[in-house]
Amino acid sequence: MVATALGTLGACAVSRYRFAGRKLFFGLVYSVMMSPDIVMGISLLMLFVLAGLTPGFLTLLIAHVTFCLPFVIVLVHARISGFDPAVVDAARDLGAREHEVFYKIIVPMILPAVLAGWLLSFTLSLDDVIISFFVTGPGFEILPLKIYSMVKLGVTPEVNALCTVLFLLTLAAVSAAHVLTKEIKR
Repeated sequence: MVATALGTLGACAVSRYRFAGRKLFFGLVYSVMMSPDIVMGISLLMLFVLAGLTPGFLTLLIAHVTFCLPFVIVLVHARISGFDPAVVDAARDLGAREHEVFYKIIVPMILPAVLAGWLLSFTLSLDDVIISFFVTGPGFEILPLKIYSMVKLGVTPEVNALCTVLFLLTLAAVSAAHVLTKEIKR
C-alpha cells in the first residue's frame, strides 16, 4: 500500500513536471528493478546497520517499499503518458480546479495502472524471501520465510495446506478480476 501510494504520487509528479535529473531519476528506478535480490538485500542490510536501525518490521517495510516502488512508478507513468492531455486541458477550460482535475479526471484514468501496481507490489512482497531474510531480525517471521524454513525440513502437510490456501486465494482473486473486467466492459 505504501509503495502504491508513493509510486503513484511519484509517477504523477514525474509526468507533470520537467526537471533537471529526470533521466537520472528513471535510470535509478530501472536500476532498482534490475538489481538482483541478493544485491538489494545486502545493500539494504548495510544501510540499516549504518543508520543504526534494528532489523524488524520497520526495516522490512522500508525494504519492500524500496523494491516495489519502481514497478508502481513505471506502470502509472506509462498510463499517464498514454492518455490525451487535451482531456485535462478541456476540464481546466470548463472551470475545473486543479484538485478537481486530479480527482475527477486523472485518478479514474490511472486507476487500472494503480491497481495493477498494487497487485504487482503485493505479489512481489509475498514472493520475496531473499531481501526479507536479510532485513528482518531474529524472532520476526513473515510468511515467505516461514514457508522456506518449513520446507528445509521436508514438505509437510502444513506446507501443502498453506500452499493450497494461497493457490485458492489467488484463483479466487483472478476469477473476481476477470468477472469485474467483463462487467466494466458492458
